[in-house]
Amino acid sequence: MHVFVTGGSGQTGPAVVTELLTAGHTITALARSDTAAARLKSLGATPHRGSLDDLDSLRNGAEAADGVLHMAYGGDFSDLDDMMRRDRSAIEALGRPLEHSGKPLVITSGTLVMPAGRETTEKDEPDPAGIAAFRIAGERACLRFAARGVRASVVRLAPTVHGPEDHGFIPMLIATARKTGVSAYVGDGTNRWPAVHRYDAAVLFRLAVEKAPAGSVLHGAAESGVTFKSIAETIARGLDLPTASLTPDRAATHFISPFMATAYGFDGPVSSTHTQELLGWTPTHPTLLADLEHGDYLTTTAI
Repeated sequence: MHVFVTGGSGQTGPAVVTELLTAGHTITALARSDTAAARLKSLGATPHRGSLDDLDSLRNGAEAADGVLHMAYGGDFSDLDDMMRRDRSAIEALGRPLEHSGKPLVITSGTLVMPAGRETTEKDEPDPAGIAAFRIAGERACLRFAARGVRASVVRLAPTVHGPEDHGFIPMLIATARKTGVSAYVGDGTNRWPAVHRYDAAVLFRLAVEKAPAGSVLHGAAESGVTFKSIAETIARGLDLPTASLTPDRAATHFISPFMATAYGFDGPVSSTHTQELLGWTPTHPTLLADLEHGDYLTTTAI
């Protein structure tokens, strides 16, 4: 299959591109810079110059492909409405050339869209008032194509997609611990975060492209919920620092931003049982805590 990919040079993208190529697919991938194009070439993909704002470029990439995998997401987090509109417009531009073809359109969201406080499943509705509600419009834009002859599906990734050279939520947490001299959590730390290793996520994306039924919502979570206190304690041991419980007010100034403090205090366990059964996806790579203990997280300088 010839797959058009966005976000192929990002954090998770190279692992996904490699997984698809290893499975025998060919890849054309969106590149908005010379650096991104060089990275994609080194992986074995063909760069396609453009950006998420260049809708003609997105349409052209989708028209020439047997399927589309959309992982890119960006913009100014101080203007979430603009980010939402930008992503929705990109998804609509990617999906229209696939109408009535039966070709796959796989897009990325996050499990943080789900309601807090209980383990949710792929069948539950996202929370329109939640901390990641700005991702819901993209999900709906994608799933509407399922009624237009597109094999449309959504992959909701866990908030931590961990693995080598991570630069997401966990490295930011470690950087704060180094800076402040304490590895902190919010409240009693019993709030739970789903997690998935990057290489397991790559397999899930490939399976979604290859065989996810139209209208599927998939949960990319190998672990349904790791307590945040256990994450903070593992970081504390590795850095030889104390742990500390913070009130939400203190957390808002302790962490990088109020949004990060809210995210670190979020209780959002999810199940991926349906995803695993539907696609035959079986995560096999290390857990988050094992990665923290034995990976590169605590031996490299975080952002």
